[in-house]
Amino acid sequence: MLEKIQKALTIRSVTIRELLAEALGMFILMVFGLCSVAQVVLGRGDFGQQLSINLAFGIGVTLGIHAAGGISGAHLNAAITITHCILGNLPWRKLPAYVIGQFLGSFTAAATVFGFYYDALYNYTSGHFTVTGPNATASIFSTYPAPYVSLLGGFFSEFLATVMLILGILIIHDEKNNAALKGTQAMLVGIVVLGIGLGMGMNTGYAINPSRDLPPRVFTAIAGWGMDVFTAGHHWWWVPVTAPILGSLAGALIYKLFIDFHNQPVLESGNEKGQPALESSTL
Repeated sequence: MLEKIQKALTIRSVTIRELLAEALGMFILMVFGLCSVAQVVLGRGDFGQQLSINLAFGIGVTLGIHAAGGISGAHLNAAITITHCILGNLPWRKLPAYVIGQFLGSFTAAATVFGFYYDALYNYTSGHFTVTGPNATASIFSTYPAPYVSLLGGFFSEFLATVMLILGILIIHDEKNNAALKGTQAMLVGIVVLGIGLGMGMNTGYAINPSRDLPPRVFTAIAGWGMDVFTAGHHWWWVPVTAPILGSLAGALIYKLFIDFHNQPVLESGNEKGQPALESSTL
């Protein structure tokens, strides 16, 4: 009986399987991350601090990669997916499935966290969900710049943080260089995200991922915060979408120019002239 049910539910389309893997991986990442933000904000500092958020997002990234890695590669980030497509590592026809999966998982996670903490949200705000002010709660779900940060400064913060993210990912996975031990990559990528949060999170909340920021923002617009989520911070919403994409591309280019182009392995069969083999790294 169970075998028949499994057979009936098995999806044979590779693209749909990749979409579902990205969705689940992103859901896991975001539930851990957003719940930690909600607990810190709604608990008024009594149930965690900024470090709690940094750790939770790092754990979420690690588990999300373990969940989706064997099926889709666990991009869990539209900026990384677009970079893969531009560099020719992923067919452009797969881009919609990956991004839809990521957005679906992120949006669903925001709705889940909203339901999980609804009573606490209502108690904290008396039912008035605001984007700015002393009892603002929109930042639980999406990132907003600190009051002192200019639009240009915030853009650079997101750009540079994403450059560091992609550099970390490339270093960990580059088998032609000093790659991490097999099985440790997911944990190390989580540590990279933890490091970015510890050192680069103050200005903008380190979105570093369009799939992490935009779907929850759309959810909050629907769930009661209104269109202020798009106009706050001098119409900040587009920065966490565009800056990470440009940062990911810049980081990949930097790694190729400084490491990858000059580090081609010699063929094992023995090339008398020592000509490098034409292989490419993860990105």
